[in-house]
Amino acid sequence: MPRTLLCLLVALPVTLAAQSPPAGGWPIHSLNRPRPPVVHPGGPAVVPPPADAVVLFDGRTLDQWRSDEDSAAAAPWKIIDGAVEVVPGSGGIHTATPFGDVQLHLEWMSPTPVVGEGQNRGNSGVFLMGTYEVQVLDSWENTTYADGQAAALYGQFPPEVNASLPPASWQSYDIIFRRPRFAADGSVTQPARMTVFHNGVLVQDHVALLGPTSHMVRTPYARHPDRLPLGLQDHGTPVRFRNIWIRPLGPRP
Repeated sequence: MPRTLLCLLVALPVTLAAQSPPAGGWPIHSLNRPRPPVVHPGGPAVVPPPADAVVLFDGRTLDQWRSDEDSAAAAPWKIIDGAVEVVPGSGGIHTATPFGDVQLHLEWMSPTPVVGEGQNRGNSGVFLMGTYEVQVLDSWENTTYADGQAAALYGQFPPEVNASLPPASWQSYDIIFRRPRFAADGSVTQPARMTVFHNGVLVQDHVALLGPTSHMVRTPYARHPDRLPLGLQDHGTPVRFRNIWIRPLGPRP
């Protein structure tokens, strides 16, 4: 584990009372679902690409990316000061190369000055295989539903803690993703799993996803290829990304 991930956590006061889930589990996007306690991570974990990584964005070119609107077209976002910024309304972008099981690192920054609240503040997303989303959101002193805040597996699992930094801070995600496995008849033999570090803090621990992430509905698994592109979302706000690299992984034990 990189030394930057071994940061000392300082817990901030938490006022939310413990609350048991109702029978059948929490409804998607429930506002009654307890929000994760806040911790201060001490700063983002900046991790340079290892020798065997595929560098997807190094601050200079978007050659590795394509437009969601037209996969034959170049990515329509703009590069500013070594970061790629969402151009609101242009659509999301995805990698030209498909991936399956991976280790992914990226850094992101929500826009300033702060505009909006809840889901309308610094919203974007990281889509493994274009299907399984780790939410990007300005979750610094910003109330929203628990399964939609920063580092949530969107619509399914809130992060264990809220390790967000203030707006204008670079933040990091380190994600271990294991794709789902399907039988010949399309049934799921192994669900997709994710481990996520937010600013060096473990927030998702080898979590089994319930299916593709989606808004307002729980979508069941549907058989798909073993490798699909990684996607970044245009949700209408100029979120920035930098230092994006990925390592394809071998079969999980």
